[in-house]
Amino acid sequence: MMLPLTVAIDGYSSCGKSTIAKALAKHACSTYVDTGAMYRAIALFMMRQNITQPESIIQMLAQVHIDFTTTADGAQHVILNGEDVESSIRTLEVGNRASEISQIKEVRAFLVAQQQQMGERGVVMDGRDIGTVVFPDADLKLFLTARPEVRAQRRFDELVSKGAHPDYEEVLADVNDRDYRDTHRTESPLRQAQDAIVVDNSDMTPEEQLQVVCDLYDKAFKNKYEHIMGRPYED
Repeated sequence: MMLPLTVAIDGYSSCGKSTIAKALAKHACSTYVDTGAMYRAIALFMMRQNITQPESIIQMLAQVHIDFTTTADGAQHVILNGEDVESSIRTLEVGNRASEISQIKEVRAFLVAQQQQMGERGVVMDGRDIGTVVFPDADLKLFLTARPEVRAQRRFDELVSKGAHPDYEEVLADVNDRDYRDTHRTESPLRQAQDAIVVDNSDMTPEEQLQVVCDLYDKAFKNKYEHIMGRPYED
């Protein structure tokens, strides 16, 4: 039986939210939406236009069109105004600018409306405010976390794998700065929803984390099925 579930995954930067969300969406035969990529796309657009003032950013939002496409190998890429910008939006510079732009109320409202529309038929979505703002009534809410040093090492390794030559201490400082901005911004600060399940993956392998998350999803699916159907779920 196809039973669409809305899954909200929030957490700190470099916690592997996107990786686990993609894998969970595959497990659930659901749609994955990377909300962070949407903010990065807006940031890239504004950087290319050399637009920095909030008022100008708000005025230019109408010219931003974001979509997603799936490549032949199953990877999801971000399309900005018809251009595949998947690689361009993954830099530290764009990430930092996205964190700043995400603090603008009108930008968040612009994207939240799109995200809520995407989730009408069930979705796995990750970000910073999915369980608290975008889908406060999600069927399953997860909050991912890990020690800053662990997250910095993961980000460092990712940048090196892409040919960059980062400095670990700078990456760690960036992680801590992002944490502060995300948790202290006025609009939709990063916080754990009261009914979210915390998953600290500091000492987990990717396989262990996926197993934990898939088990939580299967339990949520079973509970929703039994609530709707009024009978025990049989696998």
